Order: sequence, then structure tokens, then C-alpha cells
Amino acid sequence: MTSVEAGADFDDAARRSAAGEGPTAGTDTRRGPGTADRTPERPLSRLWHITLCVSGRAAPLADVRRALEQLAHDHPFLLTSRYATDHAEIRYWEEARDLHDAAAVALRLWGEHRQSAQLPPWEIVGLEVIDRETYHQRIAEGYGPPPAAPVGVHPY
Repeated sequence: MTSVEAGADFDDAARRSAAGEGPTAGTDTRRGPGTADRTPERPLSRLWHITLCVSGRAAPLADVRRALEQLAHDHPFLLTSRYATDHAEIRYWEEARDLHDAAAVALRLWGEHRQSAQLPPWEIVGLEVIDRETYHQRIAEGYGPPPAAPVGVHPY
């Protein structure tokens, strides 16, 4: 599993969305003058803000921090992590075609990096996946997740 930065089509997705063409360009079935020779485009990717919460048996605080720092190194799009001896919250941006794909990748993150980052054997106890527009709308309205600053790994 890997995460990638916004693809080359990301700005196109925003422009098409503003033009009313939606995030699923390529599934357009409209017919009319000039559409007969159009080739279907691949589905556009979007950015999704992920908040993943994990919890389990207490582990030494220094080990949790080291593991989360390694996860941030392995997964460079990690924005911020907060942690305690028995739980952690990880926030990052994921590029995916739709919410289902973003959630599937997020649900695999902890397990797929458990060995390489030596993460505690905790289970996922919470997941929030919201699109970029919703994230920024929440911030502008003063509710929702606080901006992911400071970036890094921090204790609760």
C-alpha cells in the first residue's frame, strides 16, 4: 500500500467539478454534437482527509512515539499523530477515486505498517474520511478537526 500526492489530474477535477461535470468524468453518457468521438477518461482522483484512531494494551510511551515517527517516515503524507500509552490518532491526506477507496486504504494502513514501523498491536477503533471541500468548510465554520498543525508526532 502506498499513498501518493495529488495526481496530475487533481486540478482538472476541481475545474470540472466547478463546471458541473462532477468527480466521475469518464462515466458521462451524454450524447450530442461533438461527443461521438470523445474517448472515455479515467476516473478522477480526489483528496480525502483521513483520521484513524487506534487503541489497545498500554505500551511504553517512547516505543509508541518511535513507532509513529517510523510510520511517518514510511508514509510521508502523514500530517500529524497524537498518542498516549494506550491509543493514538493519525491524520493525513489520501488520494483516491472515491470515499470507498480512501477508507479501504486507511483501514489497511495500521496493519500493513505494523511490522516495518514496529507499531503496537492495537486495533482500529475509529475512522473518519471526509473530502477536501468538507474539511475546509468545517475549518472555515470553526468546527470539525482542527488544522493539522503542528505537523509531526506529539503526545496528547
